[in-house]
Formats: sequence, C-alpha cells, structure tokens
Amino acid sequence: MASSTSTDPPPAPPSEPPEPRLVELATLAQQSSAIDQLVALARHRIRVFDQDMSQTGWNQVSRIDRVAAFLRGTRGRRLDIIVHDTTYLETACPRMLNLLRACGYAITIYRTGAEARHATDPLLIVDDRHYLHRFHFERPRAAMGIEQPEQTRPLASRFDEIWATGEPGINATVLGL
Repeated sequence: MASSTSTDPPPAPPSEPPEPRLVELATLAQQSSAIDQLVALARHRIRVFDQDMSQTGWNQVSRIDRVAAFLRGTRGRRLDIIVHDTTYLETACPRMLNLLRACGYAITIYRTGAEARHATDPLLIVDDRHYLHRFHFERPRAAMGIEQPEQTRPLASRFDEIWATGEPGINATVLGL
C-alpha cells in the first residue's frame, strides 16, 4: 500500500495550460483560495508584494506545503517576497520562516524602500502569466487572471518597480527572532 510522505515528488505539471479566465474576488477568503490556485499553477517563479502578508493565509500549513512542493520541483524555481513591514513574518509566521531556513537558496524577502512605501495594491505574479491584484490593502476587492500574460505584464512591471526599491528584509541565516 502506497503512502504519502513529505518526500514524495511534487505533482507533474499539467499536460495542457489552464483555461484562460478572469475572476473578480470580493472577500479575503476568496483571495486566499485564489492564492492557493495560483501557487498550484506555478512552474518557475512566484512574486509577492503585500503590506505584511498577514491577511491571506501565508502561515497556513497547506499553503506552506504547496509553496515547498513548488520550490522542491525543477531547479531554479524562485519565491520573491517584498513587504512594507516584516514584523508579521518575523513574529507570527513561523512556517514561512522554517521554509526560508530550508529553502533560503530559492527565497528572497525584502522590505520596501522609501520610494515604494506609497504602494497600496498587493500583487501576486506567477510565471508572468497569472496574477492576483488586490486593488487596495484596506479593502478586500481583487481580480485574478489565469493564463493572462498580456494583463499580467503591467502588473509584473509594477512589481519590478517596487522590488527595485527593496532593502534587506529577512534572510535565512539571521531571522531576527
């Protein structure tokens, strides 16, 4: 009888790309579910910009397991995170910190620089093809695009602009605990 263990290989990529779609999201619960869907689609790179990552389930066991499976896949996979405030990650997100310790070679966590502190619209960009764009961190409205490379491009550029301001946030060797 076969059993599932944490050493099982990640699932094989789907043979066909997912069906293109745009989805309007009205709640944080919908966003959390959308993040899980997008992480499952990731093959190369996940980029996250958020206020502090506290509202959409980044410390859930299932989320961290999905991200870990993604990072254990093909060599060169990346998770790049930039937040305005690292306090939540440092004090209330131990699963992410453990993942950072285990996969520090593939994860970068930055804090936004002064030039990007005005940014208020969290982003999740996956493989430059899929996205989750929350219109303002104080409101739950967001949009998710799957297989939308044209619509993802300006959001990826916005992420790159925010990323360019980045300052060291948390690293795998000095966790600031």
